[in-house]
Amino acid sequence: MSRTLHLAEQLIARPSVTPDDAGCQEILAARLASLGFQCETIVSGPANARVTNLWAKKEGFIPLAQSGRAQAAIESIALQAPPKPLIKTLVFAGHTDVVPTGPLEQWLSPPFTPSRRDGKLYGRGAADMKTSIAAMVVAVEEFLADQPQPALSIAFLLTSDEEGPALDGTVKVCEQLSARGEVLDYCIVGEPTSVDQLGDTIKNGRRGTLSGRLTIKGVQGHIAYPHLANNPIHRFAPALSELVATEWDRGNEFFPATSWQVSNLHGGTGASNIIPGELVVDFNFRFCTESTPDSLQQRLQCVLHRHELEYDLKWTLGGLPFLTTPGALVEAVRGAIQAETGLDGALSTSGGTSDGRFIAKICPQVIEFGPVNASIHKINECVLVASLDPLKNIYRGVLERLAAP
Repeated sequence: MSRTLHLAEQLIARPSVTPDDAGCQEILAARLASLGFQCETIVSGPANARVTNLWAKKEGFIPLAQSGRAQAAIESIALQAPPKPLIKTLVFAGHTDVVPTGPLEQWLSPPFTPSRRDGKLYGRGAADMKTSIAAMVVAVEEFLADQPQPALSIAFLLTSDEEGPALDGTVKVCEQLSARGEVLDYCIVGEPTSVDQLGDTIKNGRRGTLSGRLTIKGVQGHIAYPHLANNPIHRFAPALSELVATEWDRGNEFFPATSWQVSNLHGGTGASNIIPGELVVDFNFRFCTESTPDSLQQRLQCVLHRHELEYDLKWTLGGLPFLTTPGALVEAVRGAIQAETGLDGALSTSGGTSDGRFIAKICPQVIEFGPVNASIHKINECVLVASLDPLKNIYRGVLERLAAP
């Protein structure tokens, strides 16, 4: 059996519904430790919802050609000047948690019993993203067997809090790494990015997300006496129309234009003869690098003020946009995809948010790449068995390209 497939099945068999890691990271840490990785488990979150995070790193080796630089680094330490890293660090990032299964009776096979049929591997997490993690680990095993002392440091950042609130997972690890002065250069997040076939799409960025809960204040009253009340729904309607029609920005070469969408709208008591006293509106911006949270907040509130509304407004910033322009990492990923599949690997920033938004704060080059995403979060989630080793080969190809002199 393919080693990638075997490890993927081991991980799928663990019922790691967020935030429970269910022992996945123990399996992975044991394999990485045998390769010389220093593994650290970071537990965070409330007692009833503990999050497990794994940070594992194997330092690379300084080529002899850089011995002069090494001596300069030693001298700079003596002078209390921070030396520049002599070699780069590539991080493989991902999550071991999965979303709930949904109705078990609708699954053709138990979601945490990995099953193979019709050329596909079925199970919760098959596509999102346990096969990616398995492929990453096996790729590193093969790479280090071929190059035991690469001029590249390799790390893994894994969490069990990506599918949940994302408050105690990758963001916490990144904060600790930043406080330690850990330098990261490249990161591949194993999100399922491919659309029709493995390798057709690379995510080189994601839009930011900014949510708001707007409460429009009115005066409750009898519907037959509107002059004694103030209907917040009627008051808000012109502002809503203007917000829907607003062009927040025009996007750019890599991002579509920022969008504003209402997700929930609630007003009234349920009775048909009462004018409501307030209207609650939940909305969200998915914004690109042409806008900022401050600019969007200010522009929206200007509309509310212009319509002379009395309101309360609470904001939640879910994540900033990030973008990795073509460079060493994008070229390495595209080259590895081309060598394995013959595809070019189109760059895309579409879709929702990912933990890449946290890593991008401490790492200048972050991309996402993984298997076909057609079945993620669905009943009977699956991935093509024949795609697992090619995915592993692509990750290995990236390692080889970034470690090359």
